[in-house]
Amino acid sequence: MTHTPQSSSNGVASPGAQRKILVVEDEPTIAEAIAARLRAEGFSVHTAADGPTAVDAAHAWQPDLLVLDVMLPGFDGLEVCRRVQAHRPVPVLMLTARDDETDMLVGLGVGADDYMTKPFSMRELAARVHVLLRRVERADMAARTPRSGTLHLGDLEIDHAQRRVRVRSLDVHLTPTEFDLLVCLAQTPRAVLSREQLLAEVWDWADASGTRTVDSHIKALRRKIGAERIRTVHGVGYALETPAL
Repeated sequence: MTHTPQSSSNGVASPGAQRKILVVEDEPTIAEAIAARLRAEGFSVHTAADGPTAVDAAHAWQPDLLVLDVMLPGFDGLEVCRRVQAHRPVPVLMLTARDDETDMLVGLGVGADDYMTKPFSMRELAARVHVLLRRVERADMAARTPRSGTLHLGDLEIDHAQRRVRVRSLDVHLTPTEFDLLVCLAQTPRAVLSREQLLAEVWDWADASGTRTVDSHIKALRRKIGAERIRTVHGVGYALETPAL
């Protein structure tokens, strides 16, 4: 009997286990191309072609990551993301056929960690998948060996140990990517970090073609902690504003 590797409770496969990826895409040619590339990368892959099937598969199979198209029969990828995340946190790479920033921000708002716009290269998709899984592993390790203390920047609090953020003493829900992005900015408050620096630090992605991903995550983060807290330096990058002493 073949043993199926089990995932840990936080959505990351235990050491040595084969990582499991659920590909949710209603175009058979695209779905099979993604699945073939990810299998070649050493992942175990299942596919689903509509919203209800995807949710059922995610609950039954407990994947370590979802590659999720926005436009699906049954109900769309945003609803799939909501239902899956409500049941169990899992990293999500969202695919969209439209270069529509509103779709991207909504996707990030319901729990997606990253997005790609079609058409895309399979090489880049595989790289993004590896990056997402490494980030979740780092977050899990940080939770088990946390940095001590809470960082206070005015009425913004960043609790490294619990990976929690509060604004004016109220909890703010951030995705793992948003939390890592905020921490990266908070390490050098008021200093301007370029999009390329943020992409390398938070995403481990050195290709400048991904800087729009940074911009969209910044916009999603601003909506949650307050737009005035993150300053844009046009043509350069972003800085976390702090109260004047």
